[in-house]
Amino acid sequence: MYVKQIVIAVYALMIIAIGVAGWRKTRSFSDFFLGGGKVGPWMTAFTYAASYFSAVLFIGFAGKIGWGFGYSGLWIAVGNALVGVLAVWWLLGYRVRQIARACDIHTMPEFFERRYNSTFLKLFASVAIFVFFVPYSSAVFMGLSYLFQSNFNIPYGYALAAMGAFTAVYMVLGGYKSMAMIDVIFGLIMVAGVCILLWFTIDEGGGLRKMSADLAAIDPKLAAPVGPPGVWPLFCLVFLTSVAPFGMPQLVQKFYAIKDRRSVRIGMVASTCFAVLIGGAAYFTGATTRLFISPETAPGIFEQGRPIVDRLMPELLAHVVPESLSVLMLLLVLSASMSTLAALVLLSSSAVVKDFYAGFVNKNVSDRQLMLLMRVLSAVFIVVSVVLAAARLETIVAILAISWGAIGSVFLGPFVWGIFSRRVNRFGAISSAVLGLGVCLALYIAGRPRPEAGTIGMIVSLVINPLFSRLAPRSANPGIPALEPATPTDTRPD
Repeated sequence: MYVKQIVIAVYALMIIAIGVAGWRKTRSFSDFFLGGGKVGPWMTAFTYAASYFSAVLFIGFAGKIGWGFGYSGLWIAVGNALVGVLAVWWLLGYRVRQIARACDIHTMPEFFERRYNSTFLKLFASVAIFVFFVPYSSAVFMGLSYLFQSNFNIPYGYALAAMGAFTAVYMVLGGYKSMAMIDVIFGLIMVAGVCILLWFTIDEGGGLRKMSADLAAIDPKLAAPVGPPGVWPLFCLVFLTSVAPFGMPQLVQKFYAIKDRRSVRIGMVASTCFAVLIGGAAYFTGATTRLFISPETAPGIFEQGRPIVDRLMPELLAHVVPESLSVLMLLLVLSASMSTLAALVLLSSSAVVKDFYAGFVNKNVSDRQLMLLMRVLSAVFIVVSVVLAAARLETIVAILAISWGAIGSVFLGPFVWGIFSRRVNRFGAISSAVLGLGVCLALYIAGRPRPEAGTIGMIVSLVINPLFSRLAPRSANPGIPALEPATPTDTRPD
């Protein structure tokens, strides 16, 4: 126990030190929010991937999906790596950077205003970011608090308060500069952690062949290409978590800050390899929870014979990883989560400060005031997220599905079509955002599964924009300069 406490204390001091270093280098809003737009490939790669995967994956998603779907949950890891990372970097990375430089924009709501000449869409997107990123952040805080509760035997509320205070200090100080610097360290910890987790899980299970046979003995579908829930639920999970990154503000933001075309090429390969390892390890180990956990071996995490899904992975980690290495598992989830929280806090704060306040309330606000307000709103956002996490209104997976589905439904259609097509217009973009979100929330209220509601909402958003754009006159000025198609493999100079 003392070793864990010492390691966590050293870890915390290291992050605070980097936060102070970032604070000293932060001189403007651009520095705080985008690192000055000069972030290199490895920092961007690690900060993208670490923002993609968090405690939501390792504590909530991997356990619930693995328990229910078995090995077929690995299709989600494949989709995340090939679509959510490789395709996003390939198709969006350099083009988003070009547009951000050419139009002097810092956020996706600003892009909507410039591309579609629509202050309404900018406001609508800003409100959506703040409203739906709060529960997303609360889910991450919940996962971290469950982990600390199981590792240190401290009450959930105390663990939650400590995580909130720690995040506030880290983020308020240095912003994106601190996040980019520390994410390289976070990424290395995550790689080491999942390798150790895989090794001991396979060793404890007696090897891959035996584990597969044991899983099939429980239910043959658990070791089949499609798990017990069926094709449609699996497709919804793959689509929700893999396609949404094309319109996720906290991920797209990384491309605003990247340095040059070479950085995009390197970052694309590094992020994809990272995603294959992290996602594959998480969903594989999640599928093995049925082999190590049962009402007989862990009665405290079952209610009426059903597992408490948010407690499955902490129990698995405690079961398969030796006590001497358990602190590394703690750092693994903590590292993944801190990066995600930092990205969510930055985006939510910018939605209020840059998009709403500077866009509608005080258009002459100084750069220094913007940076100060960003720090204040970052702290406020963390407090609100912690309060919501304390209520524990839903499981981690349910919260993530609602948040990702809603944000994807708002942003996917307007952003993807706005980037690649000059034929879509304001009417189509507004319709896709409003109707996409409306369908998503209506299905959720009607009691449909959260991943299904999010998936259908995102598909509606993608279909509506080009369809409805045909019903309105085409704008003579699409709002952004004509840029030559660019992919990371281009060799032209920046």
